[in-house]
Amino acid sequence: MQMYRIHRFSKLTGLSTHVIRAWERRYGLVTPVRGANRYRLYNDEDVRLFRYLKSQVDQGTSIGELAEIGREKILEQVQREFVAVPAEPPPSDRLIGELVQALQENDRAIFERKLNGALAVIPFEEALYRFLLPLQEQVGQLWHDGRIGIGQEHYSSNQIKQKIYSAMNQLRMVEEGPRVVVACPAQEWHEISAMTAAYLCAARGCRVHYLGANLPIPELAKYCDQIQPTYVLLSMSIDRSEAEAKNIVQELATQVRPIAPVGVGGLSAQTHAALFSDENIMVFPDLKSLDALVFSLTH
Repeated sequence: MQMYRIHRFSKLTGLSTHVIRAWERRYGLVTPVRGANRYRLYNDEDVRLFRYLKSQVDQGTSIGELAEIGREKILEQVQREFVAVPAEPPPSDRLIGELVQALQENDRAIFERKLNGALAVIPFEEALYRFLLPLQEQVGQLWHDGRIGIGQEHYSSNQIKQKIYSAMNQLRMVEEGPRVVVACPAQEWHEISAMTAAYLCAARGCRVHYLGANLPIPELAKYCDQIQPTYVLLSMSIDRSEAEAKNIVQELATQVRPIAPVGVGGLSAQTHAALFSDENIMVFPDLKSLDALVFSLTH
């Protein structure tokens, strides 16, 4: 999980460092770790918590009343409201435009400096919605329209995948909680959506087994039979014929669903949603609906 020193934490939450220290000292709602240099370090969960506290205090609730509820129950409420309210931070259009321009000009230094700079000041999950996923979508469309080459598309995709991998590796390891398997079926090499789903599941307290791209369904079934997951998620974004989709549905229904419930997301899954629904395989139209499922698994 991304870590922030107190001055950056202050900017992210809209609270002064004085108020942060006072709430920390008086109410014990956050216990920052100490870095090697003894600086306080806060994580993304702390950011969500303190943003919520500030919003409630601004509406007239006292911090003392909120503190009596307790950290864990407040975080549950934060997550419940996140799932219920379809409000996502708007895309950072200017930043996306600058990144696309750097990509078109093959200016690696500017692309990576701007990308890394933005990630340094925005909680990772917010960054996903504000510019990482919108950037990937725009780059894919530019490649489809012939305005950038496949090499440029691969470069951008790999940069985004590296960021998601890094963020996942910073999440704390959980020893309990629902076990979720995430993968892409055979011939599916575009794994950013699957990686995003894996990150969100892990950030919500799931034990995630991320199996990556191009995994045949029979091999997925063998793996699931060994670990007995709580849920299985597949990302399907490439165009598939109805016959191909039917084959995947049949394999999932007969080999994987007897082991665990299955959900699918992505453009191809939505195109053939009726086929999946007929076999009691859930289709996720967006990340918000996936988050609602994960919330139900972890609470």
